[in-house]
Amino acid sequence: MQHRITILKHTKVSIITLLFSVISCVSFAQQTKIDGVAVVIGKNIVLDSDIEKFKQEIVVRSEGKITITDCEMLEELMQQKLMAHHAVVDSVTVSDAEISGRVDRSIDYFTQQYGSVEKVIKVYGFNDLADFKKELSTVQKENLLIEKEQEKITEKVDVTPEEVRLYYVGLKEKGELPQFPAEIELAQIVIKAVPSKEETEKLLSKLNELKSEIEQGASFRMKAIINSDDPGVTSNGGEYTVTKESSFIKEFKETAFTLDVGQVSKPFKSEFGYHIMQLHSIKGNTRVASHILMQPDVSEQKLAEIKEKAESIILEIREGKISFEEAVKKYSNDDETKNSGGLIINPSTGESKFDLTRMDPAFYARVSDLKKGEITEPFYDEERSGDKMYKFILMRDRTDTHTADIIEDYVKIQQLALQKKKEETITKWSKEKIKDTYIKIGKDHGNCSFDKNWKKEVR
Repeated sequence: MQHRITILKHTKVSIITLLFSVISCVSFAQQTKIDGVAVVIGKNIVLDSDIEKFKQEIVVRSEGKITITDCEMLEELMQQKLMAHHAVVDSVTVSDAEISGRVDRSIDYFTQQYGSVEKVIKVYGFNDLADFKKELSTVQKENLLIEKEQEKITEKVDVTPEEVRLYYVGLKEKGELPQFPAEIELAQIVIKAVPSKEETEKLLSKLNELKSEIEQGASFRMKAIINSDDPGVTSNGGEYTVTKESSFIKEFKETAFTLDVGQVSKPFKSEFGYHIMQLHSIKGNTRVASHILMQPDVSEQKLAEIKEKAESIILEIREGKISFEEAVKKYSNDDETKNSGGLIINPSTGESKFDLTRMDPAFYARVSDLKKGEITEPFYDEERSGDKMYKFILMRDRTDTHTADIIEDYVKIQQLALQKKKEETITKWSKEKIKDTYIKIGKDHGNCSFDKNWKKEVR
């Protein structure tokens, strides 16, 4: 049991907290009316349905590698509620801006899953967007309190090199050294197809024509469905709910907050292409607006030219006429990687390493057989922004699956040792706080055997 629980606790924002932000936020208020209360921690409660719901979600998210009993799940939830309670006691504060940002990201997540905010509201039984956001705000405030309390408890925790060594030796003696998966480090050169001036002017002329037709009474929604390159247009007609704190691009938000109701904007440019926007309504700090997105066409001849250019660059590198890093500076059009030698950052971790077994299947197929120092052939790619390009990838470094080594994997082992020490710190803190916190466990869970003394029995 201890190994499974450790996996859950070791993350900065635990799986449990993550699941609260993704699942509980859409059903908590309705459930309290009909659901049994499993436990009360201070003024916080855990519902019976939470236990099964989160337990199943952990199994799904861990791909069946983590199994957990109802009692183990309840203890994890109790731990979260204990931290939420004492965050309030300790006067931990979260700003409205922080909560609003989390709420907007949650709404974006659900909208991507269901296609529109309206569908989300209908599926989960809320009255309207305001009702939905109110519930999200309550849950996200608690999530932020938990995270900040965790940080407060562990802010001074650190590990020395000797502690790292002893941690490693202990794992080795018990035969519990972890297996680290195959990892790779990649760099790229990107050659983008830039639309011609004529193609761009043609697009702007079309957008101005649409603007005129809409101002004369044409349906914005129908024009969007017919003309927009926004993939979400078929489900929402190009309509979005916008706040200043939402994750929409800067140009989109700025335009939404400069229009009057009913007004159609002039064409404006963003990283995704060119837009026109119509504002439908204003509700406090919220704007409801529709947009039409159009991306310039790129001719087949232009694509053929950039492919040929990519092939010639690869030939230069392979013949030793130029290094890969020099070629990046000279030729690459990718702003994110141009100044780092083409190094690709893993968006999931923010680091340069990729777990080879967890890559996108199409990307995996391109790089899985590369040896260190080898380069792929050029291949076509198209970004969500509509940019068309040819790119090729260098295998900068590669490490195969292996048992942890104190020298080769020192940083990873240090992180594991630090996680363990933080967990021990939170466990010690919890044992002390349980003593002076009101806790009531429902009769259906009275037979659970917990690691901590939640029942406050004499031991």
